[in-house]
Amino acid sequence: MKRTLLIIMVLLGVGCYLHPAYAQFKQDPFQQQYNDDDTSDSDSTDVMWSFKEFFGGVAHKQNLKIGSLFAGSTVFIGAGQIYNKDYWKLPIVYGGIGGGLAGGFYYRNHNNPRASTLCFAAAGLTYWASLMDMTVSYQSARKPHPGKATIYSILMPGMGQAYIGDWWRVPIYWGGMLGSAHYYFLNRTNYERFRRIYKEATDTETTYTGPISAETALYYRNLYRRYRDYSVLAFAAFYLLQVIDANVFTYMHDFSIDDDLVQVSLAPSIVGSDANAFAYNPSTSGIGVRFGISF
Repeated sequence: MKRTLLIIMVLLGVGCYLHPAYAQFKQDPFQQQYNDDDTSDSDSTDVMWSFKEFFGGVAHKQNLKIGSLFAGSTVFIGAGQIYNKDYWKLPIVYGGIGGGLAGGFYYRNHNNPRASTLCFAAAGLTYWASLMDMTVSYQSARKPHPGKATIYSILMPGMGQAYIGDWWRVPIYWGGMLGSAHYYFLNRTNYERFRRIYKEATDTETTYTGPISAETALYYRNLYRRYRDYSVLAFAAFYLLQVIDANVFTYMHDFSIDDDLVQVSLAPSIVGSDANAFAYNPSTSGIGVRFGISF
C-alpha cells in the first residue's frame, strides 16, 4: 500500500508540474458539527459518586458501574456481595473482619503483640478479599472490562495486565516496585546509621571518638534521606503507572492496527459540480481525478 501511495503522489506531482492543476474539496467534512448534542448547554459536571445511585444499585433498582460499586464497597463493607447477590458470603466477610479486629484488641490488651498483629492482618486480608471477590463476580457485557482491569491493578499490582493477557509487562512493574522497595530499606538503614552518628557527634554530654566527623555524618544523613524519599516516589510511580497501563490498554484491546486501517481510493470526477467547494480558481470546471483517503 505504501508503494501505491508513493506512485500516486509522484504522478500527481508530475501532472501539476507539466500543466496547471486546480483542487477542490468536498464540503461535508468541513461542515460536520462535532458538538451538536442537545445537552451541551446543560451542566457539564458529572456526579462521580452519589449515595442515591449507590444504594439504588445495592437495592437492585438500577445497574451500577464497577467504579461506583468499588468506591462504595470500600466504606460499606459487603455491599459488593449484596449487589452481586452473593448473600452467603456476607457471614464470611463480617465474621472474618469482626473476629480479626476483636482478636487483635483482645491480644493487645493481654500483652501479646504477635498474636494481635496476626489477628489484625487476618481482618485486613478478609477486607481485601471482599473487594477482590466483588470485582471478580461483577458481571459486565464488555470483555475485557476496563473498570475491572483498573481495580485488579489497584488491589494486586500486575493483575490488570494479566487480566487482559499482557503477561510480559507484569515482571517489569513488579521488578520496578521490588527494586524501589529494596533501595528504600537500604537507604533507610544508612540514613538511620548516619543520623545516629551525627546525633552522637553533636551531643555535648557524651564523648564521641568515632572515625566519622559530624560534618560527614550530616552530609550522608541528608543524602540517604533524599535517596530514601526518591525510592518512595519511584515505588508510587511504578504502582500508579501499572494502574494507568491496565486501564488504557484494556480500552485499546480491540483496537485494529492492521494494513487495512487506511483506505485509498482513486476515481475520475467532474470538477466544478455544485456539490463541491473550490479551493482554487472556482470558475474553472472540467474533468479531473478524485483522490480519497479514509481512516
